[in-house]
This record gives sequence, structure tokens and C-alpha cells, in this order.
Amino acid sequence: MGRQRFTPEQIIAKLREVDVLVGRGATAVEACRQIGIAEQTLYRWRKEYGGLKVDQARRMKDLERENARLKKLVADLALDKAILQEASKPDFLSPSRRREAIAQVRCALAVSERRTCRVLGQHRSTQRHLPKDDTDEHRLTADIIALAKDYGRYGYRRIHALLGRAGWQVSLSVVERIWRREGLKVPKMQPKRRRLWLGDGSCIRLRPQHRGHVWSYDFVEDQTHNGRRYRMLNIIDEFSRECLAMVPLRRFRSNDVIDVLADLFIEHGPPGHIRSDNGPEFVANAVREWLGRLGVITLYIEPGSPWENGYIESFNARLRDELLNGEIFFSLEEVKTVTGWWRDHYNRMRPHSSLQYRPPAPETIRMPAWPLGSATLHLPARLASEAHIN
Repeated sequence: MGRQRFTPEQIIAKLREVDVLVGRGATAVEACRQIGIAEQTLYRWRKEYGGLKVDQARRMKDLERENARLKKLVADLALDKAILQEASKPDFLSPSRRREAIAQVRCALAVSERRTCRVLGQHRSTQRHLPKDDTDEHRLTADIIALAKDYGRYGYRRIHALLGRAGWQVSLSVVERIWRREGLKVPKMQPKRRRLWLGDGSCIRLRPQHRGHVWSYDFVEDQTHNGRRYRMLNIIDEFSRECLAMVPLRRFRSNDVIDVLADLFIEHGPPGHIRSDNGPEFVANAVREWLGRLGVITLYIEPGSPWENGYIESFNARLRDELLNGEIFFSLEEVKTVTGWWRDHYNRMRPHSSLQYRPPAPETIRMPAWPLGSATLHLPARLASEAHIN
């Protein structure tokens, strides 16, 4: 058999695994033997990839590809077209919003309408089309909303039939478009569920007994101002309710999850159990084998049963209600900064009802004032004045 080759992401993951094992008291030789590499290979990897993380290695690879792409664009004199393509992502825009984007690009770059429409995928007839008077659509929208309030269990097909009886001559597709645009939907009836109890009255779900006994982790998805989505990996300690990590990335892989867990294991030590749903990042063989080698027992909830992971689900609900629903983020770096502030506030200052209104990880020193411009982190008037005085 030939020598096995590892990708930079796999090498960095193994280096992080060695750091965790050495932090738990193992020698370098024992750690190398456990992960199946030679000691010389370990030192060579550390010389080449020491101090790097998975996202940094991937970023270097992306930069190399980006440099090659730019050289090719300069060679064939197509850099202006690439700038237009990168300046606006019209795939998620409606024709009217794309029309405004084309006008903005023409003002900024002084290019022709023909070329801008060709690059951004807008037909010139659509670009020059004058919108019609939408007074009738406003009246139709008001009637649809009124009927939806009167008949809460009716969908848009029944509403379309009622509109026909009322004298509206409109197609089903128009009613469906307005229905979805206004966010109308028929509420689903919640089926009654029984809790999972044993014969002696105890719950099947493992309950945390002390700090570091059971951790939970899950993803929250949101998007920045430009419409690009990102995912945030949240990890909490179920006993103390402390938020251990909030890591936002555009895309998560199993190696990224291992990298985040390795940092926490080095700082806090591995937990006894870790609970999650059945997402592909959590049930991947790489993650399960890595946790098994470190002695961490994985707990997976039943598919379609989020109430079995109630601690992290409750945390995600608080995060979305208190921060994500009230903030507009323009970049991923802004997401990292603001969520870092909110995480410190949640751990050290925010009263938690299940902890008798004490914060999960309070500090004895006084916290600095939060930025007063934030929609969710600004202080009351009295506390804000005291912060400025101090």
C-alpha cells in the first residue's frame, strides 16, 4: 500500500487532536501513536502548519485561486465584466429591484445599458418597462388580508374562490404571489405529544448533574444585508446555562466543528456527554470518531423531536429574539463582533430565570458599558449616564 496523504484540513485537525491529548497529560509520542502518525511527521506538520486553523488554511487556498483568477481576467481584458458580476448578485432580486441595481451600477461605473443588462442577466425590454399603476393590487391585497382574517383556516385557493364570488377577476398565481409576499399561511395544528418517561417517573433524557457533565450544540441560520446566508454554531453547558461558543461562518463542515470543539476542550476540558440533533455536521464519522477517542459520549435526539434538546433550543430562541431580529449585519466580521458582545452580556450580566435570575457566569469586576447604538445591547438611561461618568 502507498503512503497515505492527508489534506491540509485533515493535518490541522490531527494537530488540534494532539494538542487536546497533550493537554490531558499524554506525551507527544503517545499522542502520535494514538492518531497513527510518526513523531517526525508531527514535528514536520507543526513546522508547516503550526498555529494555523482550518479556516485559515482554506482561506490561503482561496486566495491562491483568487489570484490565479485575477491574472486570467487581466490577460483577456475582462476585468470590467468580473467587477460588474461581483458588484451585484442579482439572482435573488426581483425585476424591479434588479432594475434599480442596474441603474446604480451604470452611475458608478459609467458603462452602457446594453452591457450592464447582459452581464447582470436582465432583458433590455424588462429594464425599459414602465411599471403599471398598482392601485388595484393594493385594493386586492387589502381584500385578501381581510378574508384571511375572517377565515383563518382557508388557504390561498379558497381565498381565490371567495374573491371570484366578490367580483374580482384575477388568476390563482396572482393571489398566490400576494399571499406569499404578505407572509400569510394557514397555521398548522400542533399534535399533542407525550413526554418520554420511564416506569419509575424519571425522564429518559439525560439531565446534567454538574458543570461539564452535558454540553449541547446546534446551528442558527441568518443572513447579512446583501442576502448571503451564514450559520452560527452555538455551544452551551446545560448545567450552568453558560454559552461556551458562538462561531458564525458562511458554511460549516465537520472539520470546522472539530476545530471549534478542540479549542473548547483545551480551555474547559472535554465534557462527559455532548447532545445534538441529527444534522450532517454532527453525525459525520469524523466528528463521532474524534469525540469517541477523547472519551466524550454523543447523545442524539430523536429525528423531528427538538423538545428533547430544549436547553439549546431555548438559547437559540433568546438569541434570535434579543439580537438577530433587531440587528442588520453588513459583513461576517460585524456578526462576530456583535455576537461576541452579546455572548459576554448573556454570560455575565443577563439574569436567567431558571437560575433564580442570576447570570450563568457572573464576574466580580464591573463590565464596561455596551455600545449605545445597538438595537439590543443599549443600557437604560440611568445606567448609560453612570457609564459615561465613570
